[in-house]
Amino acid sequence: MKRVLIANRGEIACRIILSCQRLGLQTVAVYSQADEHALHVASADFSYYIGPPQPNESYLLANNIIKAAKATGADAIHPGYGFLAENPRFAETVEAAGLIWVGPRAKTIEDMGDKQRARLLAVAAGVPVLPGSPGFAPNDNDGLEEAAGQIGYPLLVKASAGGGGIGMQRVDNPVRLRKVVKAAQTMAERFFGDGTVFLERFVARARHIEIQVFGFGDGRVIHLYERECSVQRRFQKVVEESPAPGLSDETRTRMTDAATSLAAQECYRGAGTVEFVLDTHTEEFFFLEMNTRIQVEHGVTEMVTGLDLVGLQLRLARGDNLDDVRQDSITRDGHAMEVRIYAENPDKKFFPSPGTLNELVFPAAGDGIRIDTGVRQGDEITVYYDPMIAKLIAHGPDRATATERMSSALAEVRIEGLATNAVFLARVIGHQVFRDGNVHTDFIDRYKADLTG
Repeated sequence: MKRVLIANRGEIACRIILSCQRLGLQTVAVYSQADEHALHVASADFSYYIGPPQPNESYLLANNIIKAAKATGADAIHPGYGFLAENPRFAETVEAAGLIWVGPRAKTIEDMGDKQRARLLAVAAGVPVLPGSPGFAPNDNDGLEEAAGQIGYPLLVKASAGGGGIGMQRVDNPVRLRKVVKAAQTMAERFFGDGTVFLERFVARARHIEIQVFGFGDGRVIHLYERECSVQRRFQKVVEESPAPGLSDETRTRMTDAATSLAAQECYRGAGTVEFVLDTHTEEFFFLEMNTRIQVEHGVTEMVTGLDLVGLQLRLARGDNLDDVRQDSITRDGHAMEVRIYAENPDKKFFPSPGTLNELVFPAAGDGIRIDTGVRQGDEITVYYDPMIAKLIAHGPDRATATERMSSALAEVRIEGLATNAVFLARVIGHQVFRDGNVHTDFIDRYKADLTG
């Protein structure tokens, strides 16, 4: 493996390029018309045009990606996250073309991408799951009310092929059930090409905790501890940190054991994340999903373990000897947290705020501060892609220090030309409940008046 094509754009493309450079690998950037002058294109050794700005005419066209790899002499493809990263047919296409796929096997991606199938596999691995229903396809909702009654309210409607909170909605009573299910099916069909949804019990007072795993493809799996992801809105993460505040060693061990058991059962290959909901009243935890890719928040784990997760993905795919990467060699130092700076307006329901970055100033990296970005001053945040501007990560010897460093770093961020969520994030980090480490998944809804307006 000598030349890696990155089937992505923006921040994650730049992040992968960095690890490739550390390993002496050449890189190929693909770009749409909107990204011709993007940072990831300028940072790569080679680049290739793949189509118009719309993702379904460029970044989501598998054949265009394969064509780009062949034309530029790439021998491997890293998908990053989003776009085609969790598309099993794309993984198969890459390997059928004689290229190295930097990711899990297509079957694993397919197994975990189907949320109902993943639940059954979790049960087989001895991992607890929440009560749920069979799938309901569009125009086939017979037995919906009966299934909901058996689960009990409140409950969640979830897309079977979904992820990232897309297509997920809460239902508190039978009156809204069919309306919400129909809306979720429509959204799931639009985003994932599969409108099937299922019902699952909703845990009212919950924390969202995920376990970072790394598998060697032969049944051996290690974990790199947990990340707390409870600060979220519309089921999408806003702040991630590690270690999870106040999590007992006993619960942590049970969760890491469950995560590695599931991944080992799948003979998991590469970096992945097993996500759980933790009932704060009972300390019981339940399987949510497994993400078969690098996570947006992987930098948090990198900061506390000192490991390069993307580098490990590339080394495994290259066939390197990774005998030095063992569970007993994984240590955790201090505390890290991440916020995602978006071009969006918190005072207008977090609607995206496209525009030009007329001014873009970040705090200096180093001394516990890391900035991962895919844009520069003068670049445009368009309507075509996720409006992330940067990920800001703070590390310290303890949570209090990491929190203070994050607050100081956010105070130094200056962005002009469009609306951002930077002030909102500063309010989250400065909120006393957050500083006390007493957050739950309803944190933003509960303290909305303190955080916006």
